[in-house]
Amino acid sequence: MGTRGAPSAPSGLRIWLMAARVRTLPAAASPVLVGTALAGYEHVFHPLRFLAALVGALFIQIGTNLSNDYSDARRGADTEDRLGPVRVTAGGLVPPRRVLVATYLTFGVAVLAGVYLIVVAGWQLLLVGAASILAGVLYTGGPRPYGYEGLGEVFVFLFFGIVAVAGSYFVQVKHLQWEAFALAVPVGLLAAAILVVNNVRDIASDRRAGKRTLAVRLGRHRSRNMLALIVYLAFLLALVSWVFGPLTPWLLLSWLSLPIAARVVRTVRNRADGPSLNRALGRSGLLQLVFCLLLSGGVLLSR
Repeated sequence: MGTRGAPSAPSGLRIWLMAARVRTLPAAASPVLVGTALAGYEHVFHPLRFLAALVGALFIQIGTNLSNDYSDARRGADTEDRLGPVRVTAGGLVPPRRVLVATYLTFGVAVLAGVYLIVVAGWQLLLVGAASILAGVLYTGGPRPYGYEGLGEVFVFLFFGIVAVAGSYFVQVKHLQWEAFALAVPVGLLAAAILVVNNVRDIASDRRAGKRTLAVRLGRHRSRNMLALIVYLAFLLALVSWVFGPLTPWLLLSWLSLPIAARVVRTVRNRADGPSLNRALGRSGLLQLVFCLLLSGGVLLSR
């Protein structure tokens, strides 16, 4: 009788989707698309390697999210006053041990995909995979998590930009060209922008928890300016492989995502409430995906 109108508890599937933080997954998939497209520009495409790279990237991201959910709850960073969605460990939706087991299983899937890639493409990918998983765990885990010291954006730029694009290209062709690194830079910048939006939203709760993200260190105003800088710089740097390299003006296709970029920057600049910033976070993931799809198309059309 008295429960009418009360919110229902989330289902098991929904809880695990919350834990996986599906809005962050475009940051994992997008660099794989760009690196594979550059290989396609060279008329090389191995479908199974592409699928393995995609599965590995997605499950490393999910494992990282689960690990962060567990570690942040243990450190008291996910409190009830945070503006973002409920975290499953801190919110009591899943026992910590179960989240930890899910983390191991998820990274295990990524390892299996990595083993296949090592066999078909080279031992160098062992170093890439191990470093990526370690970076994911140490973001909020370990004795000195780098995410608590303002280095999160740097590592996201490196692993979701440079490493992921160049690695996905290497998986296909077994060598590296400078164009892979040039295309990786804008991809990494937009991946870092997703984290900037997230951390601007959480400035108040992170500061109280002693989590000194880059947004906490810079403050809201300068963080907003930094977001605008890295987002719009990504669009300019997307053209480097055309201006200085063999690709063509088709790379300008990526600029069709500028309206999404402008909306993200404008929302973060003008709003500070949780719902608005949560929507901006979702759009920043959409921006990453659309930009990389268009950039990949521009690369392929340059053949």
